Amino acid sequence: MISVAQAVEGIVKHKPYLSESLAAGIINISALARQIQKEVEKLLGKPVNAGAIVMALNRLAPYLQVREQVQLNKLLNNMGDIILRSNLCDYTFKNSNTLMDCHILVLKSIARRDEVFYTMVQGVFETNLVVSEIMEGMVDEHFKEEQCIFKKNGLSSVTLKLPKGNILQPGFYYCIMKELSWEGINLTEVISSTNEFTVVVDNSLIDKTFVVLKNISRK
Repeated sequence: MISVAQAVEGIVKHKPYLSESLAAGIINISALARQIQKEVEKLLGKPVNAGAIVMALNRLAPYLQVREQVQLNKLLNNMGDIILRSNLCDYTFKNSNTLMDCHILVLKSIARRDEVFYTMVQGVFETNLVVSEIMEGMVDEHFKEEQCIFKKNGLSSVTLKLPKGNILQPGFYYCIMKELSWEGINLTEVISSTNEFTVVVDNSLIDKTFVVLKNISRK
């Protein structure tokens, strides 16, 4: 049987925004206790007094402040290179039985062209493609029989090389996205792999985006 303190910690640590606010001391502890009371009771299988939850939250806050700061800062300070690419075009196509054949034709054409940016993400109903504008004509030709849902030119990308262990740290991506959101940066696309994180923005926002992402590792 877990304790009230363990139940409270389990709830908080899986909600990065909540963990951050609690660590920063900008949240109403009593109100939070009432909000998570039913969740705590469900975990424990019995009624729990709100006062016990308040006490658990008060004890947890200083620990979170140290833990979040140390773990996140360690990862953020070990960020790798930042890579900029400009003059990109963003496509979204409706999925079809022939769509992959179109990608193969384009990929064969750019196999030895390192200067070309090309990423493809296939979803359940649609596929996204971000490519250097110099390949726009080729893409338009090879995909002319496919249904294009969206297309936008004049884009740039910023790619962060992430430290190992980033996928094990709750709130890691939230920390990056929060900074971009606070600066009013609208993201056209977000592309992620295990150790790389790329945001695609309008050309007019590339300088601002670069500065924000570069400064994250200095916090």
